[in-house]
Amino acid sequence: MRGKLAGVLAAALLLAGCTGGGSTSSDGPVTLRFQSLAWQEESIEANQELVKEWNATHPDAKVEYVQGSWGSVHDQLLTSFEGGEAPDIIHDASDDLADFAYGGYLADLTDLLPERLKSDIPQRSWDTATFGDGVYGVPFLQEPRVLIANATWLKESGVRIPTPEQPWSWKEFRQITEQLSGDGKYGVAWPLKEPVSATLNLSLSAGGQLFHRGTDGKVAIRFGTADQTVPRTIHDQANTERSASPTTLGSGGSDTLPGFFGGRYAMVPLGFSYRQQIAQQAPEGFRWQVLPAPAGAGGLTQGVSPQTLSVAEDSPHKKEAVAFLDFLLRPPNMVRLALGDWMLPTGTQALKDPALHTAKDGWATGTALAAHLRPAPAQSVRGYPEWKDKVATPAFQEYYSGAIGLGELRERLEEDGNLVLARYQR
Repeated sequence: MRGKLAGVLAAALLLAGCTGGGSTSSDGPVTLRFQSLAWQEESIEANQELVKEWNATHPDAKVEYVQGSWGSVHDQLLTSFEGGEAPDIIHDASDDLADFAYGGYLADLTDLLPERLKSDIPQRSWDTATFGDGVYGVPFLQEPRVLIANATWLKESGVRIPTPEQPWSWKEFRQITEQLSGDGKYGVAWPLKEPVSATLNLSLSAGGQLFHRGTDGKVAIRFGTADQTVPRTIHDQANTERSASPTTLGSGGSDTLPGFFGGRYAMVPLGFSYRQQIAQQAPEGFRWQVLPAPAGAGGLTQGVSPQTLSVAEDSPHKKEAVAFLDFLLRPPNMVRLALGDWMLPTGTQALKDPALHTAKDGWATGTALAAHLRPAPAQSVRGYPEWKDKVATPAFQEYYSGAIGLGELRERLEEDGNLVLARYQR
């Protein structure tokens, strides 16, 4: 009897595990699990408030808020997909979606999305979540990389202050960081613990692309002259011009803030959302400002991997999940999410909100860059996560530290990199 009961329980658990993240019953509402990666206090609060507002007005489709983590999301999602336990609604970044989309784990939203949402978000943003003929996520938040500068230091130096209308060129940026350096101080601190996305996304401004798709649909890596502008700038600033602190190259963005506040670096290139930490942590009387990143042959163009919201293919409640996404991303709600994360919304209506055009905390500068944001170069490349981790990250780190030269960097990115990508394109 005990053995039979154990077997029944095991079967019941197996059946429950195969029903996906959502649930329903004949006498109760649908329950949708929404895994959010919000981590800043304001962002978590905004997400949870919106979930409560939805639940208060949608008794037949309740949403359960689940807290996830950016640091472990890829492996966690892979495990949950393979185990049939994925949440119905998935918060991620567009550059993490390719393998999940091609692997059949995410629902194609093409015919599920309402026209309002389709038309409000520009095609260039949709392109970041489009793989093959399908759309596998709704891009909703994005952030340009900007220069956070010590406003007092720059003013006293007399250098030209760049604007989105008249940015620095990469050559001018190098000259100015040299001018600002000396006596143990540096014009810039590059926090490049994760060097790949920063390098590739900024390289679009110089006309770089790195990944090239052939007529057969296969992608090859070519590290050309335009791709070298940003890496050479960083390398030379740190190793020959001594205008960039060599000790921050292995640091994360937050690690550079004490030195920035202490007057050791005039500028730090950071994602737009870092402004929240700076606003909260800057010493009293410390004046800072947001400047656009340097421009090159591609102007202010910059690659981004927007945050996305997807629906699991195994979810039995796709229509209800998309209805929640439509609610969550109404223009006023998208503004609330953007303000909570100190990022920019992708929606054209939300971007018009006056709260995103104030001079305070550099909002207006960031919003002026929104039209120049494009899909990150590796956006739809299968095998990118492996290439980034095993090939590109160590290669760029060694080049920036001066351990290898430009020729070896090119060889490793191209030869080793194309071997990795080939395994995903057979």
